Amino acid sequence: MVKLSVIVPFYNVLPYASDALRSLHANARTDFEFVLVDDCSTDGTRESLERAERELPGAVLIRHERNGGLAAARNSGLDAARGEFVTFLDGDDWLAPGYLAELVAAIEGLGTDFVRTDHVRCTGRERRVTRAPVSRRNEVLRPRDAILPADRTTSVDYPMAWAGVYRRTLLDRGLLHFTDGLRTAEDRPWIWRLHREAESFAAVSLLGIFYRRGIDSSLTQIGDIRQLDFIRAFDQVIEETAEDPDSEQLLPKAVRTYCALISHHLGSTERYEAAVARKLRAMSAAALNRMPQDMVREALGSMDVARASRVRRVRRIQRLSPVLRGPLTEPAPTGAVAP
Repeated sequence: MVKLSVIVPFYNVLPYASDALRSLHANARTDFEFVLVDDCSTDGTRESLERAERELPGAVLIRHERNGGLAAARNSGLDAARGEFVTFLDGDDWLAPGYLAELVAAIEGLGTDFVRTDHVRCTGRERRVTRAPVSRRNEVLRPRDAILPADRTTSVDYPMAWAGVYRRTLLDRGLLHFTDGLRTAEDRPWIWRLHREAESFAAVSLLGIFYRRGIDSSLTQIGDIRQLDFIRAFDQVIEETAEDPDSEQLLPKAVRTYCALISHHLGSTERYEAAVARKLRAMSAAALNRMPQDMVREALGSMDVARASRVRRVRRIQRLSPVLRGPLTEPAPTGAVAP
């Protein structure tokens, strides 16, 4: 029986794929499988994965015939996964030797639906430990209790799928798949759904995943239309949370986080293409008008002046020109990269 399935999407990450694959070798076990998903790479990544399919114990290679993005690649891996537990890695990141065995031991010992971990953020030669925002460690907790308070950083603000391990029952219940078509922020609806619907989780002080930042292929470095998918992602969070029995308590957190993300993007318009920056302002104004207005006012009142001012300025947009209302021509998606 397969104990753990590790789902690893790759798209045009040839300079980094060898680090990821070597780290999987250093974690291999006879009851582990590594589901490698090539999202239609064109830079030689596919050839590296074909070698890994032959040489890496437990490797299973899935080849996409067209590029679908990170959400679609992870979903392909989930559909193929056979493990009792599931975890993720991105093709430009890597693991410490023996990390996966510790991860499995943690979730088996705690008996929870899922476990969240810390990680190491790597920018060039710099290394920085990033802690999961859960203060109570090695303790079984109720996931929806970790969504609040609204004005603090909580577990739903730490959405990275690879920072944890998940019991197969969550997959069987339909809680681990991602929203197809989201090219950024695909993990935001995912983490909210997980915390609303799962029954138990825990956080552990386990370091072993190394998250690479600042690489040219990452969507965090690209200022095109794909960045605006955060709006569709958080529209989904708002819609689904509004239907929750505890929506009165949970929705203010979702609205505040949405407003904070809008402010963050509005504060970085210099990195966007000019047409995308205009579209961002128009779509942000429309999104703010869709949210419960009392919650928007409360959210802005709880934010610092600089962030709140950016949002208030864009809220004043009442009428959008036909150019801004109309669809913006989108480039062909360029794939599964680190969120």
